[in-house]
Amino acid sequence: MRIVLIAHHVAPIRAPFVGGVESFTWYLARWLARRGHDVLMYAPAGSAVPGVRVRELDLQPRLSDAARSDVDMPPEAFMAAHHAYQRVMVELAADPDPCDVVHSNTLHYLPLLMAPTLTVPLLTTLHTPPTPWLESAMRSVAGHTALALSAVSPATLDAWRGIAPVLPVVGNGVDTDSWTAGPGGPGAAWSGRIVPEKAPHLAIDACRAAGLPLRLAGPVIDRAYFDAEVAPRLGDDAVHVGHLDHRELRDLIGESSVALMTPAWDEPFGLAAAEAMACGTPVAAFDRGGLPALVGREGGRIARAGDVPDLARAVREAARMDRAAVRAHAVRTAGIDAMGHGYERLYGRLVTPRPAIVPAASTTTLRPRPARRSRVLPRAEVGVRLGTS
Repeated sequence: MRIVLIAHHVAPIRAPFVGGVESFTWYLARWLARRGHDVLMYAPAGSAVPGVRVRELDLQPRLSDAARSDVDMPPEAFMAAHHAYQRVMVELAADPDPCDVVHSNTLHYLPLLMAPTLTVPLLTTLHTPPTPWLESAMRSVAGHTALALSAVSPATLDAWRGIAPVLPVVGNGVDTDSWTAGPGGPGAAWSGRIVPEKAPHLAIDACRAAGLPLRLAGPVIDRAYFDAEVAPRLGDDAVHVGHLDHRELRDLIGESSVALMTPAWDEPFGLAAAEAMACGTPVAAFDRGGLPALVGREGGRIARAGDVPDLARAVREAARMDRAAVRAHAVRTAGIDAMGHGYERLYGRLVTPRPAIVPAASTTTLRPRPARRSRVLPRAEVGVRLGTS
């Protein structure tokens, strides 16, 4: 198939990844290309995926001085994203040789809102609980034949229930050939963006209570939060090692006895947990969002949301788990092949070829068949064929 992926605009789609959405998009794009699909990705400058053509998002809105002087002009960052996705959708709508399917993995509302302008189906994967902009866009196009949706976890499905008309679940996956088994070690690890909603300061508190040294890895996105909550807690038993590349992060996690997930919001999936389990490192996590279903009893231990003493208990229990069994759980439930095949099935059910024109029986020389053109399934048919899980 010819597939167009629309990436989120905040950070390049390349390692080291700023967040889970960027990691997800990179691994999916590479998997699809390795399967032989023709993949084009719209992504921020600096993005690169082996075997994938990248078209840079135009994040430079060209506005006249008169427009910029408007006292009600939205913030520059808002205009840049709006401008970029508007150009993508206009370009796709005008393409005389369209792709088979478009898959949007941005958190921005505009691709979903402009889906009806395309002649091919657009699949929107919901990576978060409802946001005002995305929910509004969804309601605006409700009932249109171009609307196709998926969710990354049962928790995300539940969050959108009653808002989204059709919501099959395709869980995120990690490359278990890249996230390899590690030997474990005496300390704990935490990885992710250093932001309040990830709450790494609670990981420090829990590990200190459990008596385990902790290494935190990830970019400092919110400097004020880091300075107020994280930095004062750092010491000999809690160290921030910075933003690591893939090999460094894999080694850090693989050499840890337990990995912590401490979201202060309903984490839709928890890709960092899947990466840790693929390294054989059990996870101690708060009971938020998709983490309980992802980790389960075979991948780690779950603590009451926001409860640091209970998280310390989960850390101690998880650190004693069998690492081979933890990795086996990750390979079985969160491997990239399961995710890739899941999206292939969704693409295939959304795209149906027109019947080929077969030459008459008396014709002795076969002529080339006309190029295949795609059609969008009626909404009711999409619901029946995609199912709800």
